[in-house]
Amino acid sequence: MNLSIEDEKEQVNTLLKEAYAGRGHDLKQSIELATKALDISGHLGDMSLVGKSLNQLSLYCMIMGEYDQAIEKANEAILCFEKLNDEKGIADAKYNIAGTLYKTDNYHLGLIYLSDCLAIYKKYNDFHNISRVEKTLGTIYDFFGDQNNSVRSYENAIEAAKMAGDLNLESNAYNNLSGVYLKQGKIDRALELAESSIAMKRQTGDTRGLAFALYARGKVFSRTEKYRAAEKDFIAAIAIHDEMGERLGLGMTYNKLGKLYLKRGLLREAKEIVKEGIALSNKYNIVIIRFKCEHLLYQIYRLEDNKAMALESLESYLIQRDAVINAQTLRVIENYELITKMKDLEKEAQVQKEKAEIIEKKNRAEESVRVRQEFLSTMSHEIRTPLNAITSIISLMDYAYDEEGKNFYESLKFASNNLLRIINDILDFSKLDSGKDSLEMHPTKIKILLKNIFNTYESQAKEKGLRFSFKLDSAIAETYDIDETKITQMLGNLISNAVKFTEKGSVEVEIEMKESEGDYDLISFKIHDTGEGIAENLQDDIFNSFAQIKPITTRKQGGTGLGLAIVKKLVELHGGTIGVKSEVQKGSTFYFELKLKKAFLVDKVNGQISNNLKGKTVLLAEDNDLNAMVVRKLLSQWGIQSELVINGNLAIEKAQQKVFDFILMDIHMPEMNGFDAAAYIRSHDNPNIKTPIYALTADITAKDQKAYFSLFNGFLWKPLQIEKLYEALSTVPV
Repeated sequence: MNLSIEDEKEQVNTLLKEAYAGRGHDLKQSIELATKALDISGHLGDMSLVGKSLNQLSLYCMIMGEYDQAIEKANEAILCFEKLNDEKGIADAKYNIAGTLYKTDNYHLGLIYLSDCLAIYKKYNDFHNISRVEKTLGTIYDFFGDQNNSVRSYENAIEAAKMAGDLNLESNAYNNLSGVYLKQGKIDRALELAESSIAMKRQTGDTRGLAFALYARGKVFSRTEKYRAAEKDFIAAIAIHDEMGERLGLGMTYNKLGKLYLKRGLLREAKEIVKEGIALSNKYNIVIIRFKCEHLLYQIYRLEDNKAMALESLESYLIQRDAVINAQTLRVIENYELITKMKDLEKEAQVQKEKAEIIEKKNRAEESVRVRQEFLSTMSHEIRTPLNAITSIISLMDYAYDEEGKNFYESLKFASNNLLRIINDILDFSKLDSGKDSLEMHPTKIKILLKNIFNTYESQAKEKGLRFSFKLDSAIAETYDIDETKITQMLGNLISNAVKFTEKGSVEVEIEMKESEGDYDLISFKIHDTGEGIAENLQDDIFNSFAQIKPITTRKQGGTGLGLAIVKKLVELHGGTIGVKSEVQKGSTFYFELKLKKAFLVDKVNGQISNNLKGKTVLLAEDNDLNAMVVRKLLSQWGIQSELVINGNLAIEKAQQKVFDFILMDIHMPEMNGFDAAAYIRSHDNPNIKTPIYALTADITAKDQKAYFSLFNGFLWKPLQIEKLYEALSTVPV
């Protein structure tokens, strides 16, 4: 019997409703029903139903770990809804894209999409989808260790789920909130939420959700050393995830079961399950799980005293982080430009649209910017904090290795330094682009500095079989007032690029005195290579913010693409200009000139400084155990006695008991942060009211907190640069 058009539309809606309701216990059937709905919708030519069907298929592909297909179908759905001006339909598709992005390697763009979705869902009081978005936001914040925002988002998700009357959404948020409470040591509350979620899942028949609830309870049992019960829950969760095709949940549970076996000393079992997790994450590009499993495998090899494999696993972990930050950087860039364009469009809309619509768009743009800034701060802090420990420990290592071990060690050093360089590129450009950076001029022996820069890149050139030469004009003075760090950045970026983009031939660095007048010399810097060259029509663009000569998918050299933009801004900060001459397949020459003031350097006696530091006392406020260990080790080598506290409240208590020579204050700490602790010490009667306080932080936005800036004698950034810490402490008045 032939159905009417209206009956066929009703059939599509019924199919989609059944598919969505059954996604928790029979995902395969949900995909079949949604595919059938798509076929009927296409036959009818109904764009709205086509978009809805594509959205559901995108969701199910995401759950199955088929991320490319999930994004493809979501983008097809967006095209449908854009033609219909259907905001909610677009929001549904963006939610699926966001879920796919954060499960792979793009947390920033995921947050941007989620913020857009949330604004639309709130406009329509769509509590069901508000709950879904808030729960996903909580998951991302939780991954980066931002517990305050994570708890807030999960609580919002629970409230919205209750408004929608959806037990499954409510219990989903309970699972994740249980994990945060567990990290905070609220064991009973964590177990209560996990048990409530399990009961709800069994009541609603949400089999897929039950696996996540069992996972949540298993984590609590593992923490309380109920290992048999934890193992039982994890194995049950793995079985469900495997049956349902839930890739992310499966990887998460592999990781936790591996940790459980490691706790019990079952290294063989731990290694097997962790390798399964790595294989799964490699197959489906689940970056979150790959990080965790690689680091866990490193711990296992270390306990087995397998140093070579331990170093290899740690190196793999660092390289993966390097790759992710590369990808993150490019996407941060793309979306920064997108947000800027959105603001321009909003200004144009002010004379064309009604006031209510203008206000709504303005609020959405501001929310996008807020999320971007929040993410950059969180990413900076959470990546730089562990990286601080890694780079500092590597710098302290002085072991005797066999040849293979030495190769691993050198690779580890290179990977960690490369990761640090990429992070610094992001932060340096952010400061330069906002006009917040300035020159810090000090008398410096320039010839020694230039020789060190040359030596740094000489080995890289030789590894590629390139001739590498360095010509330094003898007329150049010994010492100038310069910003040593920024000169190093400028030349380092240009030389590194020359080596990177040259496959055969040579790289030549030429530094020449152009003219001398009084106390000032005009110095010319040229970096010439015989590399692939740059087309004439692209030469004006390469110094632009975030410009890429080649698409990232075709470039084999890697890097953030920020180097030349940074060099240009640094040269301009010195009052100079930079240029390039290049011919395709023949090479390039980058050149700039700096006007430098001659100076005199009085050599300090290192022993004198060291003696001045001996016996000094430091109050160290740092909640990260590993970072605290590294800093205290450094201080002890300089004869400095340190006392450790783990939050701002304890720092205040300790500051009231005795006088310290200086205070090193982490900014992000539990109970009370470093800002508030420093403000209290500066404003209340105590022995340390005038003690020098240095902020020791990985948060790139900390220095921009104007209300707190004057509290500190300086800011020391993580990853910690040992010479910067030494310089800061050695200049404290005796």
